[in-house]
Amino acid sequence: MDEHFIISVGRQLGSGGHIIGKLLSEKFQIPFYDKELIGAAAAESGLSKEMFEQADEQVNPTSTGGLLSDYFQHNYFSNETLFQLQSDVIRNIASRESAVIMGRCADYVLRDQRRCISLFITADMPDRVKRVMEYQHLSDKKAEALIAKADKKRAGYYYYYSNKIWGSAASYHLCINSSVLGIENTAEYIREFITLRLGVK
Repeated sequence: MDEHFIISVGRQLGSGGHIIGKLLSEKFQIPFYDKELIGAAAAESGLSKEMFEQADEQVNPTSTGGLLSDYFQHNYFSNETLFQLQSDVIRNIASRESAVIMGRCADYVLRDQRRCISLFITADMPDRVKRVMEYQHLSDKKAEALIAKADKKRAGYYYYYSNKIWGSAASYHLCINSSVLGIENTAEYIREFITLRLGVK
Protein backbone atom coordinates (compact mmCIF):
# COMPACT_ATOMS: atom_id res chain seq x y z
CA MET A 1 0.00 0.00 0.00
CA ASP A 2 2.82 2.39 0.91
CA GLU A 3 4.22 2.16 -2.61
CA HIS A 4 1.04 3.56 -4.13
CA PHE A 5 0.59 7.28 -4.50
CA ILE A 6 -2.17 9.52 -5.81
CA ILE A 7 -1.82 12.85 -7.59
CA SER A 8 -5.03 14.82 -7.07
CA VAL A 9 -5.37 17.70 -9.51
CA GLY A 10 -7.77 20.59 -9.04
CA ARG A 11 -7.76 23.11 -11.86
CA GLN A 12 -9.43 26.14 -13.33
CA LEU A 13 -11.12 25.78 -16.70
CA GLY A 14 -8.62 26.75 -19.39
CA SER A 15 -5.60 26.47 -17.09
CA GLY A 16 -4.17 23.51 -18.96
CA GLY A 17 -4.66 21.38 -15.86
CA HIS A 18 -6.10 18.46 -17.81
CA ILE A 19 -3.08 18.38 -20.11
CA ILE A 20 -0.72 18.68 -17.15
CA GLY A 21 -2.50 15.79 -15.44
CA LYS A 22 -2.05 13.70 -18.58
CA LEU A 23 1.64 14.61 -18.75
CA LEU A 24 2.13 13.60 -15.11
CA SER A 25 0.40 10.31 -15.85
CA GLU A 26 2.86 9.72 -18.69
CA LYS A 27 5.92 10.86 -16.72
CA PHE A 28 5.18 8.53 -13.80
CA GLN A 29 3.62 5.85 -16.04
CA ILE A 30 0.49 5.62 -13.92
CA PRO A 31 -3.23 5.60 -14.86
CA PHE A 32 -5.17 8.80 -15.48
CA TYR A 33 -8.73 9.24 -14.22
CA ASP A 34 -11.08 12.05 -15.17
CA LYS A 35 -14.32 11.11 -16.90
CA GLU A 36 -13.12 7.53 -16.49
CA LEU A 37 -14.20 7.79 -12.86
CA ILE A 38 -17.80 8.15 -13.98
CA GLY A 39 -17.68 4.91 -15.92
CA ALA A 40 -16.01 3.13 -13.02
CA ALA A 41 -18.56 4.44 -10.51
CA ALA A 42 -21.42 3.38 -12.77
CA ALA A 43 -19.96 -0.07 -13.28
CA GLU A 44 -19.30 -0.68 -9.57
CA SER A 45 -22.67 0.69 -8.41
CA GLY A 46 -24.83 -0.79 -11.15
CA LEU A 47 -26.36 2.63 -11.82
CA SER A 48 -26.46 4.31 -15.21
CA LYS A 49 -23.48 6.28 -16.47
CA GLU A 50 -25.85 9.08 -17.47
CA MET A 51 -26.81 9.63 -13.82
CA PHE A 52 -23.21 10.24 -12.82
CA GLU A 53 -22.58 12.42 -15.87
CA GLN A 54 -25.48 14.73 -15.01
CA ALA A 55 -24.44 14.86 -11.35
CA ASP A 56 -20.75 15.37 -12.14
CA GLU A 57 -19.43 18.10 -9.81
CA GLN A 58 -22.95 19.32 -9.09
CA VAL A 59 -24.27 20.13 -5.62
CA ASN A 60 -28.05 20.39 -5.79
CA PRO A 61 -29.67 17.08 -6.84
CA THR A 62 -32.53 18.87 -8.59
CA SER A 63 -30.40 21.53 -10.28
CA THR A 64 -29.30 19.23 -13.07
CA GLY A 65 -32.83 18.57 -14.25
CA GLY A 66 -33.70 15.87 -16.75
CA LEU A 67 -32.81 12.28 -15.98
CA LEU A 68 -31.13 12.87 -12.62
CA SER A 69 -33.93 15.06 -11.30
CA ASP A 70 -36.53 12.47 -12.31
CA TYR A 71 -34.47 9.67 -10.81
CA PHE A 72 -34.01 11.59 -7.57
CA GLN A 73 -37.73 12.22 -7.25
CA HIS A 74 -38.73 8.63 -7.92
CA ASN A 75 -35.83 6.65 -6.44
CA TYR A 76 -34.50 8.93 -3.71
CA PHE A 77 -30.96 9.09 -5.03
CA SER A 78 -29.31 12.41 -4.28
CA ASN A 79 -26.09 13.92 -5.51
CA GLU A 80 -24.70 13.19 -2.06
CA THR A 81 -25.33 9.49 -2.64
CA LEU A 82 -23.69 9.63 -6.05
CA PHE A 83 -20.76 11.53 -4.53
CA GLN A 84 -20.31 8.78 -1.95
CA LEU A 85 -20.39 6.09 -4.64
CA GLN A 86 -17.82 7.99 -6.67
CA SER A 87 -15.73 8.50 -3.52
CA ASP A 88 -15.75 4.74 -2.95
CA VAL A 89 -14.31 4.29 -6.43
CA ILE A 90 -11.58 6.86 -5.68
CA ARG A 91 -10.66 5.05 -2.46
CA ASN A 92 -10.62 1.70 -4.28
CA ILE A 93 -8.27 3.12 -6.90
CA ALA A 94 -5.95 4.47 -4.19
CA SER A 95 -5.92 1.10 -2.44
CA ARG A 96 -4.76 -0.81 -5.49
CA GLU A 97 -2.62 1.47 -7.66
CA SER A 98 -0.93 4.80 -8.17
CA ALA A 99 -2.90 7.24 -10.31
CA VAL A 100 -3.63 10.79 -11.36
CA ILE A 101 -7.17 11.79 -10.40
CA MET A 102 -8.71 14.98 -11.77
CA GLY A 103 -11.00 17.03 -9.53
CA ARG A 104 -14.03 15.52 -7.78
CA CYS A 105 -12.68 16.39 -4.32
CA ALA A 106 -10.20 13.50 -4.52
CA ASP A 107 -7.84 15.36 -2.20
CA TYR A 108 -10.60 15.52 0.43
CA VAL A 109 -11.76 11.95 -0.14
CA LEU A 110 -8.16 10.77 0.36
CA ARG A 111 -7.33 13.26 3.11
CA ASP A 112 -6.14 10.45 5.40
CA GLN A 113 -3.87 9.00 2.72
CA ARG A 114 -0.27 9.95 3.52
CA ARG A 115 0.81 9.51 -0.10
CA CYS A 116 -1.79 11.67 -1.77
CA ILE A 117 -0.35 14.86 -3.30
CA SER A 118 -2.92 17.60 -3.89
CA LEU A 119 -2.32 20.15 -6.63
CA PHE A 120 -4.19 23.16 -7.94
CA ILE A 121 -3.49 24.52 -11.43
CA THR A 122 -4.38 28.09 -12.30
CA ALA A 123 -3.40 30.35 -15.21
CA ASP A 124 -3.60 33.97 -16.29
CA MET A 125 -7.04 34.88 -17.59
CA PRO A 126 -5.93 35.71 -21.17
CA ASP A 127 -4.40 32.22 -21.46
CA ARG A 128 -7.51 30.60 -20.03
CA VAL A 129 -9.80 32.47 -22.41
CA LYS A 130 -7.59 31.61 -25.39
CA ARG A 131 -7.63 27.88 -24.58
CA VAL A 132 -11.38 27.77 -24.03
CA MET A 133 -11.95 29.68 -27.28
CA GLU A 134 -9.82 27.13 -29.15
CA TYR A 135 -11.18 23.98 -27.50
CA GLN A 136 -14.84 25.00 -27.39
CA HIS A 137 -14.87 27.10 -30.59
CA LEU A 138 -16.32 30.08 -28.75
CA SER A 139 -16.00 33.85 -28.97
CA ASP A 140 -13.94 35.57 -26.30
CA LYS A 141 -17.08 36.81 -24.51
CA LYS A 142 -18.69 33.39 -24.47
CA ALA A 143 -15.42 31.83 -23.31
CA GLU A 144 -15.23 34.30 -20.43
CA ALA A 145 -18.82 33.54 -19.46
CA LEU A 146 -18.17 29.80 -19.54
CA ILE A 147 -15.07 30.22 -17.38
CA ALA A 148 -16.97 32.26 -14.80
CA LYS A 149 -19.75 29.65 -14.68
CA ALA A 150 -17.29 26.75 -14.37
CA ASP A 151 -15.32 28.48 -11.62
CA LYS A 152 -18.47 29.12 -9.63
CA LYS A 153 -19.69 25.54 -10.04
CA ARG A 154 -16.37 23.95 -9.10
CA ALA A 155 -15.86 26.27 -6.13
CA GLY A 156 -19.34 25.50 -4.83
CA TYR A 157 -18.91 21.77 -5.27
CA TYR A 158 -15.53 21.75 -3.56
CA TYR A 159 -16.71 23.80 -0.58
CA TYR A 160 -19.93 21.83 -0.21
CA TYR A 161 -18.17 18.49 0.20
CA SER A 162 -14.82 19.48 1.72
CA ASN A 163 -15.64 22.70 3.60
CA LYS A 164 -12.42 24.07 2.11
CA ILE A 165 -11.80 26.94 -0.30
CA TRP A 166 -11.30 25.87 -3.91
CA GLY A 167 -8.06 27.31 -5.28
CA SER A 168 -6.81 28.55 -1.89
CA ALA A 169 -3.17 27.68 -1.19
CA ALA A 170 -4.15 26.42 2.27
CA SER A 171 -6.23 23.67 0.66
CA TYR A 172 -3.42 22.03 -1.36
CA HIS A 173 0.18 20.90 -1.18
CA LEU A 174 1.06 22.95 -4.26
CA CYS A 175 -0.71 25.68 -6.22
CA ILE A 176 0.91 26.74 -9.48
CA ASN A 177 0.22 29.16 -12.33
CA SER A 178 0.84 27.35 -15.62
CA SER A 179 1.24 30.67 -17.45
CA VAL A 180 4.55 31.32 -15.68
CA LEU A 181 6.48 28.30 -16.99
CA GLY A 182 4.18 26.99 -19.72
CA ILE A 183 2.43 23.64 -19.80
CA GLU A 184 5.41 21.33 -20.37
CA ASN A 185 7.68 23.04 -17.85
CA THR A 186 4.90 23.24 -15.27
CA ALA A 187 4.37 19.48 -15.56
CA GLU A 188 8.10 18.90 -15.17
CA TYR A 189 8.28 21.23 -12.15
CA ILE A 190 5.43 19.31 -10.52
CA ARG A 191 7.12 16.00 -11.34
CA GLU A 192 10.24 17.17 -9.52
CA PHE A 193 8.15 18.35 -6.56
CA ILE A 194 6.42 14.98 -6.26
CA THR A 195 9.72 13.13 -6.61
CA LEU A 196 11.18 15.14 -3.75
CA ARG A 197 8.05 14.84 -1.64
CA LEU A 198 7.45 11.12 -2.06
CA GLY A 199 10.76 9.75 -3.25
CA VAL A 200 9.25 8.31 -6.43
CA LYS A 201 10.72 8.45 -9.93
